[in-house]
Amino acid sequence: MTIEWLLDKIAGFAEREAMVYSGESVTFGTILKDYERWKANIEQFRIRPEEVVLLEGDYSPAVCGAILALTGNGNTIVPVSPSVRHRLREFGDIAQVDRSIHFDGDEYRIESHERGGHTGFLERFLSEGQAGMILFTSGTTGAPKAILHRFAPFIDRYKVPRDTFRTLSFLLFDHIGGINTLFHTMANGGTIIVPPSRSPSEICALIEKHRVELLPTSPSFLNLLLMTGAYEPYDMSSLKIITYGTEVMPDYTLEQLRLRFPDVQLRQTYGLSELGILRAKSKESGSTWLKIGGEGVETKIVDGILHIRSKAAMVGYLNAPDPFDEDGWFNTQDQVGIEGEYLRIYGRRSELINVGGRKVYPVEVEGVLLQMPEVRDVTVKGEPNSLLGHVVTAVIRTDLPIGAQELKQRVRAFCQGKLEQYQIPVKVYTQEKELFSERYKKMRQA
Repeated sequence: MTIEWLLDKIAGFAEREAMVYSGESVTFGTILKDYERWKANIEQFRIRPEEVVLLEGDYSPAVCGAILALTGNGNTIVPVSPSVRHRLREFGDIAQVDRSIHFDGDEYRIESHERGGHTGFLERFLSEGQAGMILFTSGTTGAPKAILHRFAPFIDRYKVPRDTFRTLSFLLFDHIGGINTLFHTMANGGTIIVPPSRSPSEICALIEKHRVELLPTSPSFLNLLLMTGAYEPYDMSSLKIITYGTEVMPDYTLEQLRLRFPDVQLRQTYGLSELGILRAKSKESGSTWLKIGGEGVETKIVDGILHIRSKAAMVGYLNAPDPFDEDGWFNTQDQVGIEGEYLRIYGRRSELINVGGRKVYPVEVEGVLLQMPEVRDVTVKGEPNSLLGHVVTAVIRTDLPIGAQELKQRVRAFCQGKLEQYQIPVKVYTQEKELFSERYKKMRQA
């Protein structure tokens, strides 16, 4: 049984607090009771091992129990956040879902979907009788990709005991980082604090109230936290570690975090939905340089691009070509710098701006612009140009009553001596709405 070892661990933590959900403390013993209930539900609703089951919800005892029971039954699960409810039909069709379970707190609703069998390599995978998991990419540049993982190697990495923390579940239920938070916490007897919303003030209030020790989040959220000063009314002294990933961290944001939270370790994480969350070690607290590896993971750099080979890699995409080369290497598309055994992630190659043959990394320009008092947030990207190929543009959110033309003049003046001429934004736009998605990830597409 895929999860027998995890159930044994959870049983050993039965009296410990596993979760704070809807303001109530939940023990690991309660999680086990929900697991037993869902074993009974699987039998009652005759859910067969070869079925694909979509779970729409957020972290809760009922959802945890359902995940454990379904994977123990050999099902392939599809975790989906309520934030993408408008795409449920699309996701269901791509993942060839047989059942949908919709959670609202402890309540749930089960739907059955008539299908004429499964197709493609999903059919072959399901015939092997092993549990699986399907995750979706964000799909910001087109149709989302459906990523199929074998469940056993995905969670086997959690067998090695790690530190135990009171962790705020900031990353969403269907995000690779959110799934990592869930299984790491369950396997090590920690506590998950489930936020009813993910606004900066709400997160800070929960940190104070529940003495949160670990906050896994994104650079966009941390920048918003700093710019709004939302943390100032709250006691944040329980925080030991802030981990950040999902996008590139600007140097200026990291410097400000070190100043505002000098006693907190700042750790960069690295992971992809296709490969899982990899072991990463920052050069030092607050450094953008890190080592990536761990057992069963190999890395190499080809033309400045990071390639990874991992034993825990996905089986493949359900709706896209196989991205692995013949030797099993995955091209991450991440442009990196090298300093000894450490790497620095500069961003996706597709985000690189080529100005007359010279490379501009958006994060470096953003790090300078964030130092301007007029700038609350900024996204830098390239815009086609007939002479240079591309020019640098900046989309700025400001709280000041200032027009784009005046802001452009201030930007160009501020950047003199801080950036090379070809790095300075040629065009400046203002935007009133936030520059990141509901997942607090910067939106770089036009």
